[in-house]
Amino acid sequence: MLITLLILSLPTESTTVRTRAWRALKASGAAVLRDGVYALPAACEDSAPSLQAVAQDVTGNGGTARVLQADSGAEDLRSLFSRGSDFNALLADISTLRGMVKSEPAVALRNTRRLRKTFEHLKAIDFFPGPAQRQASSALQALEAAVAQGASPDEPRAASARTLLIHNPSDYQARVWATRARPGVDRLASAWLIRRFIDPQARFLWLTNIKRCPVKAVGFDFDGATFTHVGARVTFEVLLACFQLETPALLRLGLLVHSLDAGGVQPPEAAGLEPVLAGMRLAILDDDALFLAAAGVFESLHLSFTQAAQATKDHASPTHSAARLTNHPTQEPNS
Repeated sequence: MLITLLILSLPTESTTVRTRAWRALKASGAAVLRDGVYALPAACEDSAPSLQAVAQDVTGNGGTARVLQADSGAEDLRSLFSRGSDFNALLADISTLRGMVKSEPAVALRNTRRLRKTFEHLKAIDFFPGPAQRQASSALQALEAAVAQGASPDEPRAASARTLLIHNPSDYQARVWATRARPGVDRLASAWLIRRFIDPQARFLWLTNIKRCPVKAVGFDFDGATFTHVGARVTFEVLLACFQLETPALLRLGLLVHSLDAGGVQPPEAAGLEPVLAGMRLAILDDDALFLAAAGVFESLHLSFTQAAQATKDHASPTHSAARLTNHPTQEPNS
């Protein structure tokens, strides 16, 4: 992997120049290799000009700086440029704002615009884009659509390749819900959501062959099902949108389910939930029993996330995302 390096040193008294260099490096998305050594992927067109501009400022103010290209010989350096934690923070703010769209529409509108600016900056310095960027983009678009609809409810909404229709839970009572057998995280979480918030009397059919799905059953999480993946959303997130269940706590749970099912930003809880569910699937061979065991886990997570969301609403503001850019310089260059 080719990288462009900046090696610099500044006199200790050059506080202003040091701060200016730090801010410029932070904005460029440069990674810190060690004190005074910063890197950008050489494939980035702006890498050399960005680092050259910092070098010229440093040398013009009594410091030393050199820009050069090197072959790192290690593809794992890509992890230095990961924006995963940045997108995670952005997704957390998006979830918070989704809970404010109806109660505080003006605040939601103002801060949604700020989050869009944050996303565009992150996108510009996300040199190796992957699921995390797509997930954040999808969540932000959904937030913007909700804010726009709240501000102008009579305006038509743009249709995507497959528009998510709003469904009334009253049309889905005491139904048979069918999905694939040996459910994983998305099917287990979706089944919990269905029985908990949509159809309390839901009965589940675990299909070994989806072609044998009964006509009257409501299918979920398989190709051709009534509710399944749409765009970047996994089935759990689609159900949230279709039944208007996008509370901060459920959206946060959706991020967790998404990360384990489709990749992308991985919340801290993912490291614990994944082995728990994997162990359950090994230990419990009956799918109904597996669902009941997993439902207790999702119920506990939902309660915890609900309390956290309330605390966030009471004590925090989602307006600070633009300043929370990590995985690039967070300390000023040393002399």
